[in-house]
Amino acid sequence: MPRRLVIMGATATGKSELAMRLANEIGAEIVNADALQIYRGLDIGTAKPTPAMRCRIRHHLLDVCDPEERFSAGEYAQRATAVLDDLRRRAKPAILVGGSGLYLRALLEGLSPLPASDPEVRRALEQRVERHGLPALYAELERRDPATAQRLTPGDRQRIVRALEVERLSGRPLSSWIRDRPMGAEPLAAAERMGLTLPRSILYDRIAVRVGKMIERGWVAEVEGLLRRGVGPQAPAFQAIGYRQLIRYLEGEWSLEEAVADITRATRRYAKRQQTWFRKEKQVRWIPADDLESRIPVLLRELT
Repeated sequence: MPRRLVIMGATATGKSELAMRLANEIGAEIVNADALQIYRGLDIGTAKPTPAMRCRIRHHLLDVCDPEERFSAGEYAQRATAVLDDLRRRAKPAILVGGSGLYLRALLEGLSPLPASDPEVRRALEQRVERHGLPALYAELERRDPATAQRLTPGDRQRIVRALEVERLSGRPLSSWIRDRPMGAEPLAAAERMGLTLPRSILYDRIAVRVGKMIERGWVAEVEGLLRRGVGPQAPAFQAIGYRQLIRYLEGEWSLEEAVADITRATRRYAKRQQTWFRKEKQVRWIPADDLESRIPVLLRELT
């Protein structure tokens, strides 16, 4: 069995940098585990690997679907399993890297199959959003399923509606479906799990710097281009942190400074939720990332 590594952790902890270094040394290919990097056209705001990086190391599960399409953790697990099977047949090591905890759990542990979407229930929930606003539905989710509400951002319309839909259809909160593994599901074989961690003050500073650099690299133009292509403001991909704030700027509702400040606050809150989620994962070797450069040679000696 070729080696399989999983690198997880909050945004801005250096996961991609570590994955590239390790992949280069052990001859691995990288499998994306970021829920937003699967969307075509969302490059700058998702910190997607650059074309140069992809030329150096082969990447999988990037640019899988269009921004208007919905993509689930179950679909991710199916596609990632197929990629890993192919890498195993070719005797290639694999490095899974990303901060989407639910995607990783779906792949590594398995999830119970969720109830299929019901058009009438979803339509009723969407109408409530239009009448009363998304904060009202998020408040309801906090009452009915606080574990899921804590995991989601208050502006994630797609997932808030889906979580309430699951609860209405099944009588069970989404978080209980996520906790339960399907009959016969086993953890992914031979997957070594490592996580990157940073003190919160350092992480928050990194996030602020990262957001500023994304703006400098043309994030606003990226959002403008997607809108010109006909991607609607309510597209699933546009519910992501940063994209929805920049749409409000482009629509004249906010100044750029207000949008950037809100992106930074929302990303910091998201990173805190990621840290909470990943702390609950089992068999993870946690690595302080504040001096990653000095730790990489040690990791390479262990892996080679």
